[in-house]
Amino acid sequence: MFKVISLLVLTSSVVMAQVKPTDDNTKNDIRYDLNTSGSHYVKITFINQTWLRLNENNPGTTVLTDPATNTFDIGLRRTRMQLFGQITDRIFFYTQFGMNNFNKVNGFPGYNTTGTPSNRKIAAFFHDALGEYEVLRKGNSFIRLGGGLTIVNGLSRFSQPGIGTIMTMDVPIFAQTTVDQTDQFSRKLAVYSRGQVGKINFRVSVADPFPIETNGSVPPALGVNSVFAQKRHKKQFDGLLIYNIFDTEDNTTPGYMTGTYLGKRKILNIEAGFITQKNGTWRKEGADTLYSNMKLWSVATYADMPVNKEKGTAVSGYAGYFRTDYGKGYLRYNGSMNPATGTTMPITGVSGTQGNAYPMFGTGNVIYAQAGYKLKDGLLGRQGTLMPFASLQHSDYERLKDPMNLYNLGINWLIKGHNGKLTLNYENRPVYRSGSVVNGLIKDGRKGSWILQYQVSI
Repeated sequence: MFKVISLLVLTSSVVMAQVKPTDDNTKNDIRYDLNTSGSHYVKITFINQTWLRLNENNPGTTVLTDPATNTFDIGLRRTRMQLFGQITDRIFFYTQFGMNNFNKVNGFPGYNTTGTPSNRKIAAFFHDALGEYEVLRKGNSFIRLGGGLTIVNGLSRFSQPGIGTIMTMDVPIFAQTTVDQTDQFSRKLAVYSRGQVGKINFRVSVADPFPIETNGSVPPALGVNSVFAQKRHKKQFDGLLIYNIFDTEDNTTPGYMTGTYLGKRKILNIEAGFITQKNGTWRKEGADTLYSNMKLWSVATYADMPVNKEKGTAVSGYAGYFRTDYGKGYLRYNGSMNPATGTTMPITGVSGTQGNAYPMFGTGNVIYAQAGYKLKDGLLGRQGTLMPFASLQHSDYERLKDPMNLYNLGINWLIKGHNGKLTLNYENRPVYRSGSVVNGLIKDGRKGSWILQYQVSI
């Protein structure tokens, strides 16, 4: 067998050496023009992110009832297809279909062992389905109205990220504040307006959040700490205002904001956003049920620009402050594509603490920053270049006696920009345990995770 494999590798090397590589693969989209100028079109995109991960699990973690100190898993973090287009000068439509977090325990019933029937084949769903109408256009300024199932919302650029262009291994998910609680993977049924007026980019929306009872899990019990309310359902109001100091950003698709332009634009922005919902959460105080308004806001700055245009070097950075008020004592653990299904060491007052989970969402204050540097084009010849990066999330939540500091350090191998890239990332997170103070969590060490991601997109 070894001789056969060696022969195949040698043969492949000889053939590749004889074939002269071409540079004509410059078209990055699948598009059908509806008029001769190309201003009316229909476009299809595809993206797939495959993860290979070695994770140090949180204490007490089990995988399908087996104790697991460490896990190695393979999964599809995101697999998506988009179909969108400009039908007339004013009419635009956008749809996205796909799935997320698909690994061997995907669809496991409530991440427990109750034996509830499950089906791993139902993970794909419509993320977005909307229509827009452009009510005003003057030069580069425009105003559009839209509605449907959409990620357009407020708070920050990372609340509506263009996942195909993110610089870090993953987005800061805490900024997708109600993900899979009262939304559909950050999308809501909403009406909105978005536009560009001079140097100012804006989006405002009114959303009708989903009841938490429909998210596929048993709703958290009403207790002394705030959780999403199951009564007195109200609409949600969102807004985001961005001032573009230099170039304006791409506004083709609704919501999705670019992670890094790899030096192709000179971007320096200042932004402020908010999300608010009356009676968003509830809690118990004695015999009384108290409701809290969900009030979230942020301010941030974002920079992405070339350093040396001739060499192709570029920098990218973001720094933001987030005030996240979900109501007294709100705290939620989450872990991306969690490889575990249970724990023998639960933490009082919170659930889902197994595997790679950490206190991602909570009432309190968050500082998030990321920075990266794109090395010169052709650093690796025809195999592209490299872009190292680092990020920090500092979350000072009410329920944590010690703030949550999450570190990520990694490097992108940009084989063909974002269309083909390999990313190696190390994440280091804190571990908590129940404290002597009621509802207080105490830091109890740290765990790490190595992830290798291969992204292909067009």
